Amino acid sequence: MPKAVVELSEHANRVVNVVKARDGLKGKSEALESIVMAYEETILDPALRPDFAADLQRIRRGKFRKIQSLDEVLGDSR
Repeated sequence: MPKAVVELSEHANRVVNVVKARDGLKGKSEALESIVMAYEETILDPALRPDFAADLQRIRRGKFRKIQSLDEVLGDSR
């Protein structure tokens, strides 16, 4: 496993300590690992999946219709 010496600002250090305490982790390295995994899932994951672009294209080509009001969709079912 690679090791790194990291310089953190005071604010970033506090955030790492909060994550460490909140998740009950043993050390800051585990907290940083948790932060990186969360970042990967929310920011990087959609862009990394190869089928993501294909899904977007399929959705964009889907059948859509324009409506002027909610009454058009609901009809007289109310």
